[in-house]
Amino acid sequence: MTPTLVGGSRWGFLLVVWGIAGLALLSYTTTRFLPAKYLLPGSIGLFLFLVFPILLTAQTSTTNFGDGTRTTKEETVTSIVSQSVTQTPDSPRYNLTVATTGSLTTGPFTFFLVDPTSGTVSRGTPDGLEPVGSGDVTVTANRVTAAPGYTILTPQQLNAANAEIQKVVVPTPGGAIKVLGIRTAFEGETTLRYDEASDTITDSATGAVYTVAKQGDREYFVGPDGRRVSDQSWKANVGVDNYTRVFTDATIRDSFLGIFGWTLAFATITVATTFGLGLALAVTLNDERVRGQRIYRTLLLLPYAIPGFIAILVWAGFFNKDFGLLNSLTGLDVNWFGNTTTARIAVLLTNLWMGFPYMFLVCTGALQSVPADLKEAANIDGASGFTAFRRITFPLLLVTVAPLLVASFAFNFNNYNIIALLTEGGPFSPDNPSAGGTDILISYTVRLAFGAGGAQLGFASAVSVLLFVLTGIIAAVQFRLTRRLEDLT
Repeated sequence: MTPTLVGGSRWGFLLVVWGIAGLALLSYTTTRFLPAKYLLPGSIGLFLFLVFPILLTAQTSTTNFGDGTRTTKEETVTSIVSQSVTQTPDSPRYNLTVATTGSLTTGPFTFFLVDPTSGTVSRGTPDGLEPVGSGDVTVTANRVTAAPGYTILTPQQLNAANAEIQKVVVPTPGGAIKVLGIRTAFEGETTLRYDEASDTITDSATGAVYTVAKQGDREYFVGPDGRRVSDQSWKANVGVDNYTRVFTDATIRDSFLGIFGWTLAFATITVATTFGLGLALAVTLNDERVRGQRIYRTLLLLPYAIPGFIAILVWAGFFNKDFGLLNSLTGLDVNWFGNTTTARIAVLLTNLWMGFPYMFLVCTGALQSVPADLKEAANIDGASGFTAFRRITFPLLLVTVAPLLVASFAFNFNNYNIIALLTEGGPFSPDNPSAGGTDILISYTVRLAFGAGGAQLGFASAVSVLLFVLTGIIAAVQFRLTRRLEDLT
């Protein structure tokens, strides 16, 4: 990985890679650090798959990263200036061959250029122009026909990818190179000039000077009349603006608070109902007098064995207003997904069916760990079956399952699949089409990030950080409450 990281100037990642390699070498080639042999793999996994994504999300949340702001300012300026290329009567022309190392329709594309006069071969990309040795490519009739590691596009493929190829601009010291047809390219002059000292762009054709001005959460090069030289912006730090927006934008604030309330209720009701049903079935089938226990337990675990996304889509069909199984069997005419109340009931019913087998399995295992001596002692003391369950079995069972209930709550707090596949967050109000009646925070965040207004990844990251903090606080409180159960043991 070192050559790749050095070539991309990714010094931070290079340091991490060599740090991990050094720790592994130190841990596994000596006997002095025996605990590290077991702790190192888990610690590396914890950092790479949990800590690093959290830090990266937090960093992104302080930027305006999204559609139109994915590049640095330097890259944006280069793109704006390069796009102003114009052809002049004496513009040099080249025999063009378009190649790619990736997709035939989206690139990235590379221009192989042959000077028809001198026969010099060059390779052009958005990063610049560089010479190519005669032995590195195959040239036939003053045109590159083969290049190792590249796929040469045919005329039909060039036509299919024409829109993307037209966007490719190769910067040169005197201007830039662009395509002219499918077999020729020209080197033209740029009418825009960037002055780094004053941070301005000047149009040499009109004399207009464009300076940096902030519009919304983005910066553009804007002229004296308020017109932008380009709609391209760049990634920039915005501090806590994304977090401020959550609490100051009336539409987002009201939606966020309402969705948070429903998310909390959804996770709580789901855990309570699935645990209640799973526990009831587990207690019933834990009685030795019940015949066919294995058969019943197997049947009850079937919903847990069906892939979740398939089960959700099946249930979505059950709730269909005109042809759904529920309306057909009950004779009802309920538009389940037509209003918020019935849509939420549909979500809770579906999640109950999908979640109770897990609770049933957990409770069945926990009941097996309750000492039989305690039950016999309760019976000798004259306690009824319900009293023995309430005073002995249930408290001891909670010692085992309480951490799993907390984990189940955290999972359902971010249960995106059930919302996305069953209701897609709807129904939606005409006054606020960005927040649906069954949206939970995670589905709302995804809509903000990839909605019709374009990707707002920086803002969505801020919401994700808030969601992470909320989930962590709630889980911490729940774990603190479950510690009281330790006195029972």
